Amino acid sequence: MDGINKIPDIKEPGHHESEHERVDYKKRNEKPPKKKSNFIMGLLFGVVVSIVIWFLVDGKMGAPKPVVNEEKTAQTERISIDINTDVTEIVEQVADTVVGVTNLQRVRDIWSSSEMTEETGTGSGVIYKKQGGKAYIVSNHHVVEGAEELDITFDDGTKVEGRLIGSDIWTDLAVIEVDAVEVKAVAAFGDSDALKRGETVMAIGNPLGLGFSGSVTVGVVSGKDRSIPIDFNNDGQVDWYADVLQTDAAINPGNSGGALMNLAGQLIGINSMKISQETVEGIGLAIPINLAIPIIEKLEKHGEVHRPTMGVTLIDLSTIPAQQQRGFLNLPTTVTEGVVVNEVIRNSPSQIAGVEQYDVIIEMDGEKINDMISLRKHLFNEKEIGDTMRMKVYRGNELLEIEMVLKDGNSL
Repeated sequence: MDGINKIPDIKEPGHHESEHERVDYKKRNEKPPKKKSNFIMGLLFGVVVSIVIWFLVDGKMGAPKPVVNEEKTAQTERISIDINTDVTEIVEQVADTVVGVTNLQRVRDIWSSSEMTEETGTGSGVIYKKQGGKAYIVSNHHVVEGAEELDITFDDGTKVEGRLIGSDIWTDLAVIEVDAVEVKAVAAFGDSDALKRGETVMAIGNPLGLGFSGSVTVGVVSGKDRSIPIDFNNDGQVDWYADVLQTDAAINPGNSGGALMNLAGQLIGINSMKISQETVEGIGLAIPINLAIPIIEKLEKHGEVHRPTMGVTLIDLSTIPAQQQRGFLNLPTTVTEGVVVNEVIRNSPSQIAGVEQYDVIIEMDGEKINDMISLRKHLFNEKEIGDTMRMKVYRGNELLEIEMVLKDGNSL
């Protein structure tokens, strides 16, 4: 059967190629360029070069080194930095005004029947005056109570003998005299009435004794015009209300009599006590310096405090329920502040002047009386024995004016 035969594209033996054919054949039989091999070789070369450069720069394989200034490293040394703040500067100025006060009393040895002097307590004090070769220190009455000798320890550890000029149990203040030879500084009085709640203050003293002498604690004024009940004889009855500042600066036993300072380096309070109930933290108390100054001056001059007295016992009106204020006392609804006369002492200035039980005092010498604190401030700070005092009182719903001459006494 006839068909079409495909002739293969090959040359038959004995056939001679032309020049053109030879070129085409060569091209057809050449292998393609080895592009992939060249790329890999280039990549490997780059890696090798990078490693060599790395070795030259770092010196060895490993994590990159942090950049370090070799010149500065060679000069590194411990440097003491002098840090100054308002607190450190003030403490440096006033530290020498605060002293330790050691109460020494004679005790009898039960075996030999001989007497010896021993320490019965320690506290603090503040040097407030230097005059005529003598210096004067204010402290607390309870720090010096019963003392037969007093040791005064200055901030640098120097000890001198102190002499008690006088003390006052009612305000818990005392004045001590020492030779002024070792005295380096005297505290300046500030104005405790100008203090603001939240204002920074510093307590300086010797908590827990002289082992912690010159301790500084910092806090704020937490409250002003606090009235704290005091039971002097531990009979369960309130004998007095101490007028104090409240602070959260740490005040502990031994701080008593120390300084409460403001950021101007002024003495604005005498540390007195802390509330030590287990459920209470951060309530320290100090005697406002404005209340302390008149007492300090009287103690320095007379060795005791002679106070004008009215001859009454009193109750704050605010402590009496509103129903009793309107009912039993029969007060007008507009009267919400004042002091109620609970008892009139026989032959006292109040009885002589005609004051009666349950009268409500609202004014003294034109000054409004809100409570017992304001009454005591006026009576003890503004008046003297023998002065005439004018009062406005409510007797029921009737407003009366009463005038009395004040006498000497140690109570209201």
